[in-house]
Amino acid sequence: MAPGVFVRQGRHELMTAGNQGGIANIGFIVGRDAVAVVDTGGSACDGARLRTAIAIRTKLPIRYVINTHVHPDHIFGNVAFRADGPEFIGQERLPRALAQRGEHYLSANRRLMGEQTLEGTEIIAPKTTVADERLLDLGERQLLLTAHEVSHTDNDLTVLDVTTRTLWSGDLIFVGHTPVVDGSLLGLLAVGDKLGALEPARVVPGHGPAAITWPDVIAPQQRYLEKLASDLRQFIKDGRTMSDAVAHAAQAERGSWQLFDEFNPRNATAGFAELEWE
Repeated sequence: MAPGVFVRQGRHELMTAGNQGGIANIGFIVGRDAVAVVDTGGSACDGARLRTAIAIRTKLPIRYVINTHVHPDHIFGNVAFRADGPEFIGQERLPRALAQRGEHYLSANRRLMGEQTLEGTEIIAPKTTVADERLLDLGERQLLLTAHEVSHTDNDLTVLDVTTRTLWSGDLIFVGHTPVVDGSLLGLLAVGDKLGALEPARVVPGHGPAAITWPDVIAPQQRYLEKLASDLRQFIKDGRTMSDAVAHAAQAERGSWQLFDEFNPRNATAGFAELEWE
């Protein structure tokens, strides 16, 4: 989708045996000397498909595997790259998040997807972490890694390919797929504003089209999050319960997003608990 930049577009689905966890946008960047992988997919077999796609396109070594955050659809394919001996990199809070959640994620997804689908899938945490920013060099191609405040999760990382001005946002940006709040509703709104001020040539969202124009595409996500926050504040002000909020908050946005019924209740639950303490 740009010189040396390759993306596999994920499906707007929950993780199942049928899709083998291939629901997130994942891919790789090729420099003069080496390759960097950005997210690895939702299972060992999903990661193996990505590894094969790289081998078809280049014989350069895979120097880095970058994980944008903790969620299984982005990180469960790491094991497919272990034999390459890359540097596994993530945000500074990612190893702790994986230690806390990794085994639960594996257990839950084995029930959802089946033992056979997740055969060989293991938790591989990053050994290198980013607290603020870090530059990686692939040879005549630099990648700027930026750690973000608590937002989608507490361990989000973006990747900017400086050469093509391609920004890999991870799940800080959703297009079409209902945005997910697993960290902070207000934090995700704030990060959205910050990303909206950037000037990349294109963006690879965590979920959605493999490459999108900027910055107008972030407006729908901000609109949804602002509506959710506004509704939740009104419910709290009126003394209504979290159950009311889960059932009714942001329903005006329902027709604009896929998987709304799966994720909006979770977002409302998390947002209600957060905004109660404003």
